[in-house]
Amino acid sequence: MAGGSGTRFWPLSRKGEPKQLLKFFGDQTLLRATIDRIAPICPPQRRLVITAAPLVHAVREVLPELAPGLVIGEPAPRNTAPCMALAALAAQELAPDAILVLLPADHWVADPVAFQRALVLAAEHADEGHIVTLGVTPTQPETGYGYIELAGEIALDVADVARFVEKPDLDAALQYLAGGRHLWNAGVFVVRADRALQALDRHVPEIGKQLEELKLYPLGGEAWQAVLKVAFPHCPNVSIDYGVMEHETAIRVVRLSAGWSDVGTWHSILGLRPDGHDNFTHGAVLPIDSHNCVIISKGPLVAVVGMTNVAVVATDDATLVLPLDRSQDVRRVVAEVTALGRTDLL
Repeated sequence: MAGGSGTRFWPLSRKGEPKQLLKFFGDQTLLRATIDRIAPICPPQRRLVITAAPLVHAVREVLPELAPGLVIGEPAPRNTAPCMALAALAAQELAPDAILVLLPADHWVADPVAFQRALVLAAEHADEGHIVTLGVTPTQPETGYGYIELAGEIALDVADVARFVEKPDLDAALQYLAGGRHLWNAGVFVVRADRALQALDRHVPEIGKQLEELKLYPLGGEAWQAVLKVAFPHCPNVSIDYGVMEHETAIRVVRLSAGWSDVGTWHSILGLRPDGHDNFTHGAVLPIDSHNCVIISKGPLVAVVGMTNVAVVATDDATLVLPLDRSQDVRRVVAEVTALGRTDLL
């Protein structure tokens, strides 16, 4: 799932090069890292990338091994539930009994082998008809993540889901951390393609109605693309969590212990700095007497002196400076830039 705009990573993330196409860690984009992470259990002919239509060319440059029909461009942003439907329809054409693994394209995982083991375990339960998600044991009272409340363990590292909780306030997050019955929602879903379509038809039937005609044409062909262009913008704008998971039963969660991060904010980037490093730095930067900072430059030399817990991010045409504990407020900056009509900065 590679269609996000990554506005919380402005000014680095732009419409033409959103977060999933950025290189935070060496020379590899987050999208490339996501694909390589699953390579041992998912060959190229079974990989689908669903992105925004204007990004198809850029995605294919990052993933040249994928056949053209396996990179699908959404004509309009409609969140993840329509993306799930599109993936299920496409996967069924590749294999009628396909099991979907729906992966955000912009996460970070330190231990790919542990991640693969979790997906294989999730796929075993998905094959029995369950919708399965991955959950991460909380290490801090994070208010920017959704949580999964456990109903009870049914096997090693597998539990039934009692309910999903969207981003809690700090008091609730502290209770979840202490109670041991909640996991962070990693936003990864594993489900048989037919089961995914059944769930969508039950809870968001308009999506299936809009995309039904796609079944009449070969995946990725001209007729298929023409139908997608007309039908997809009429799908409801709804996430998998709100559209499906909050209404479904028979949901299970597999515990993921693999050094996971959703790379969601500049603050989360700090947590991915190399061991022994005081700051996260990238590009032409010069930190002096500065600690726990994210300092990134895509152009000019950026010198940061005597600062603590701040992000300083510079490009050729914009610079962001903010306390890391206000990382969520980058969206306010983007809103203000939009209101000023500065589309050249978006």
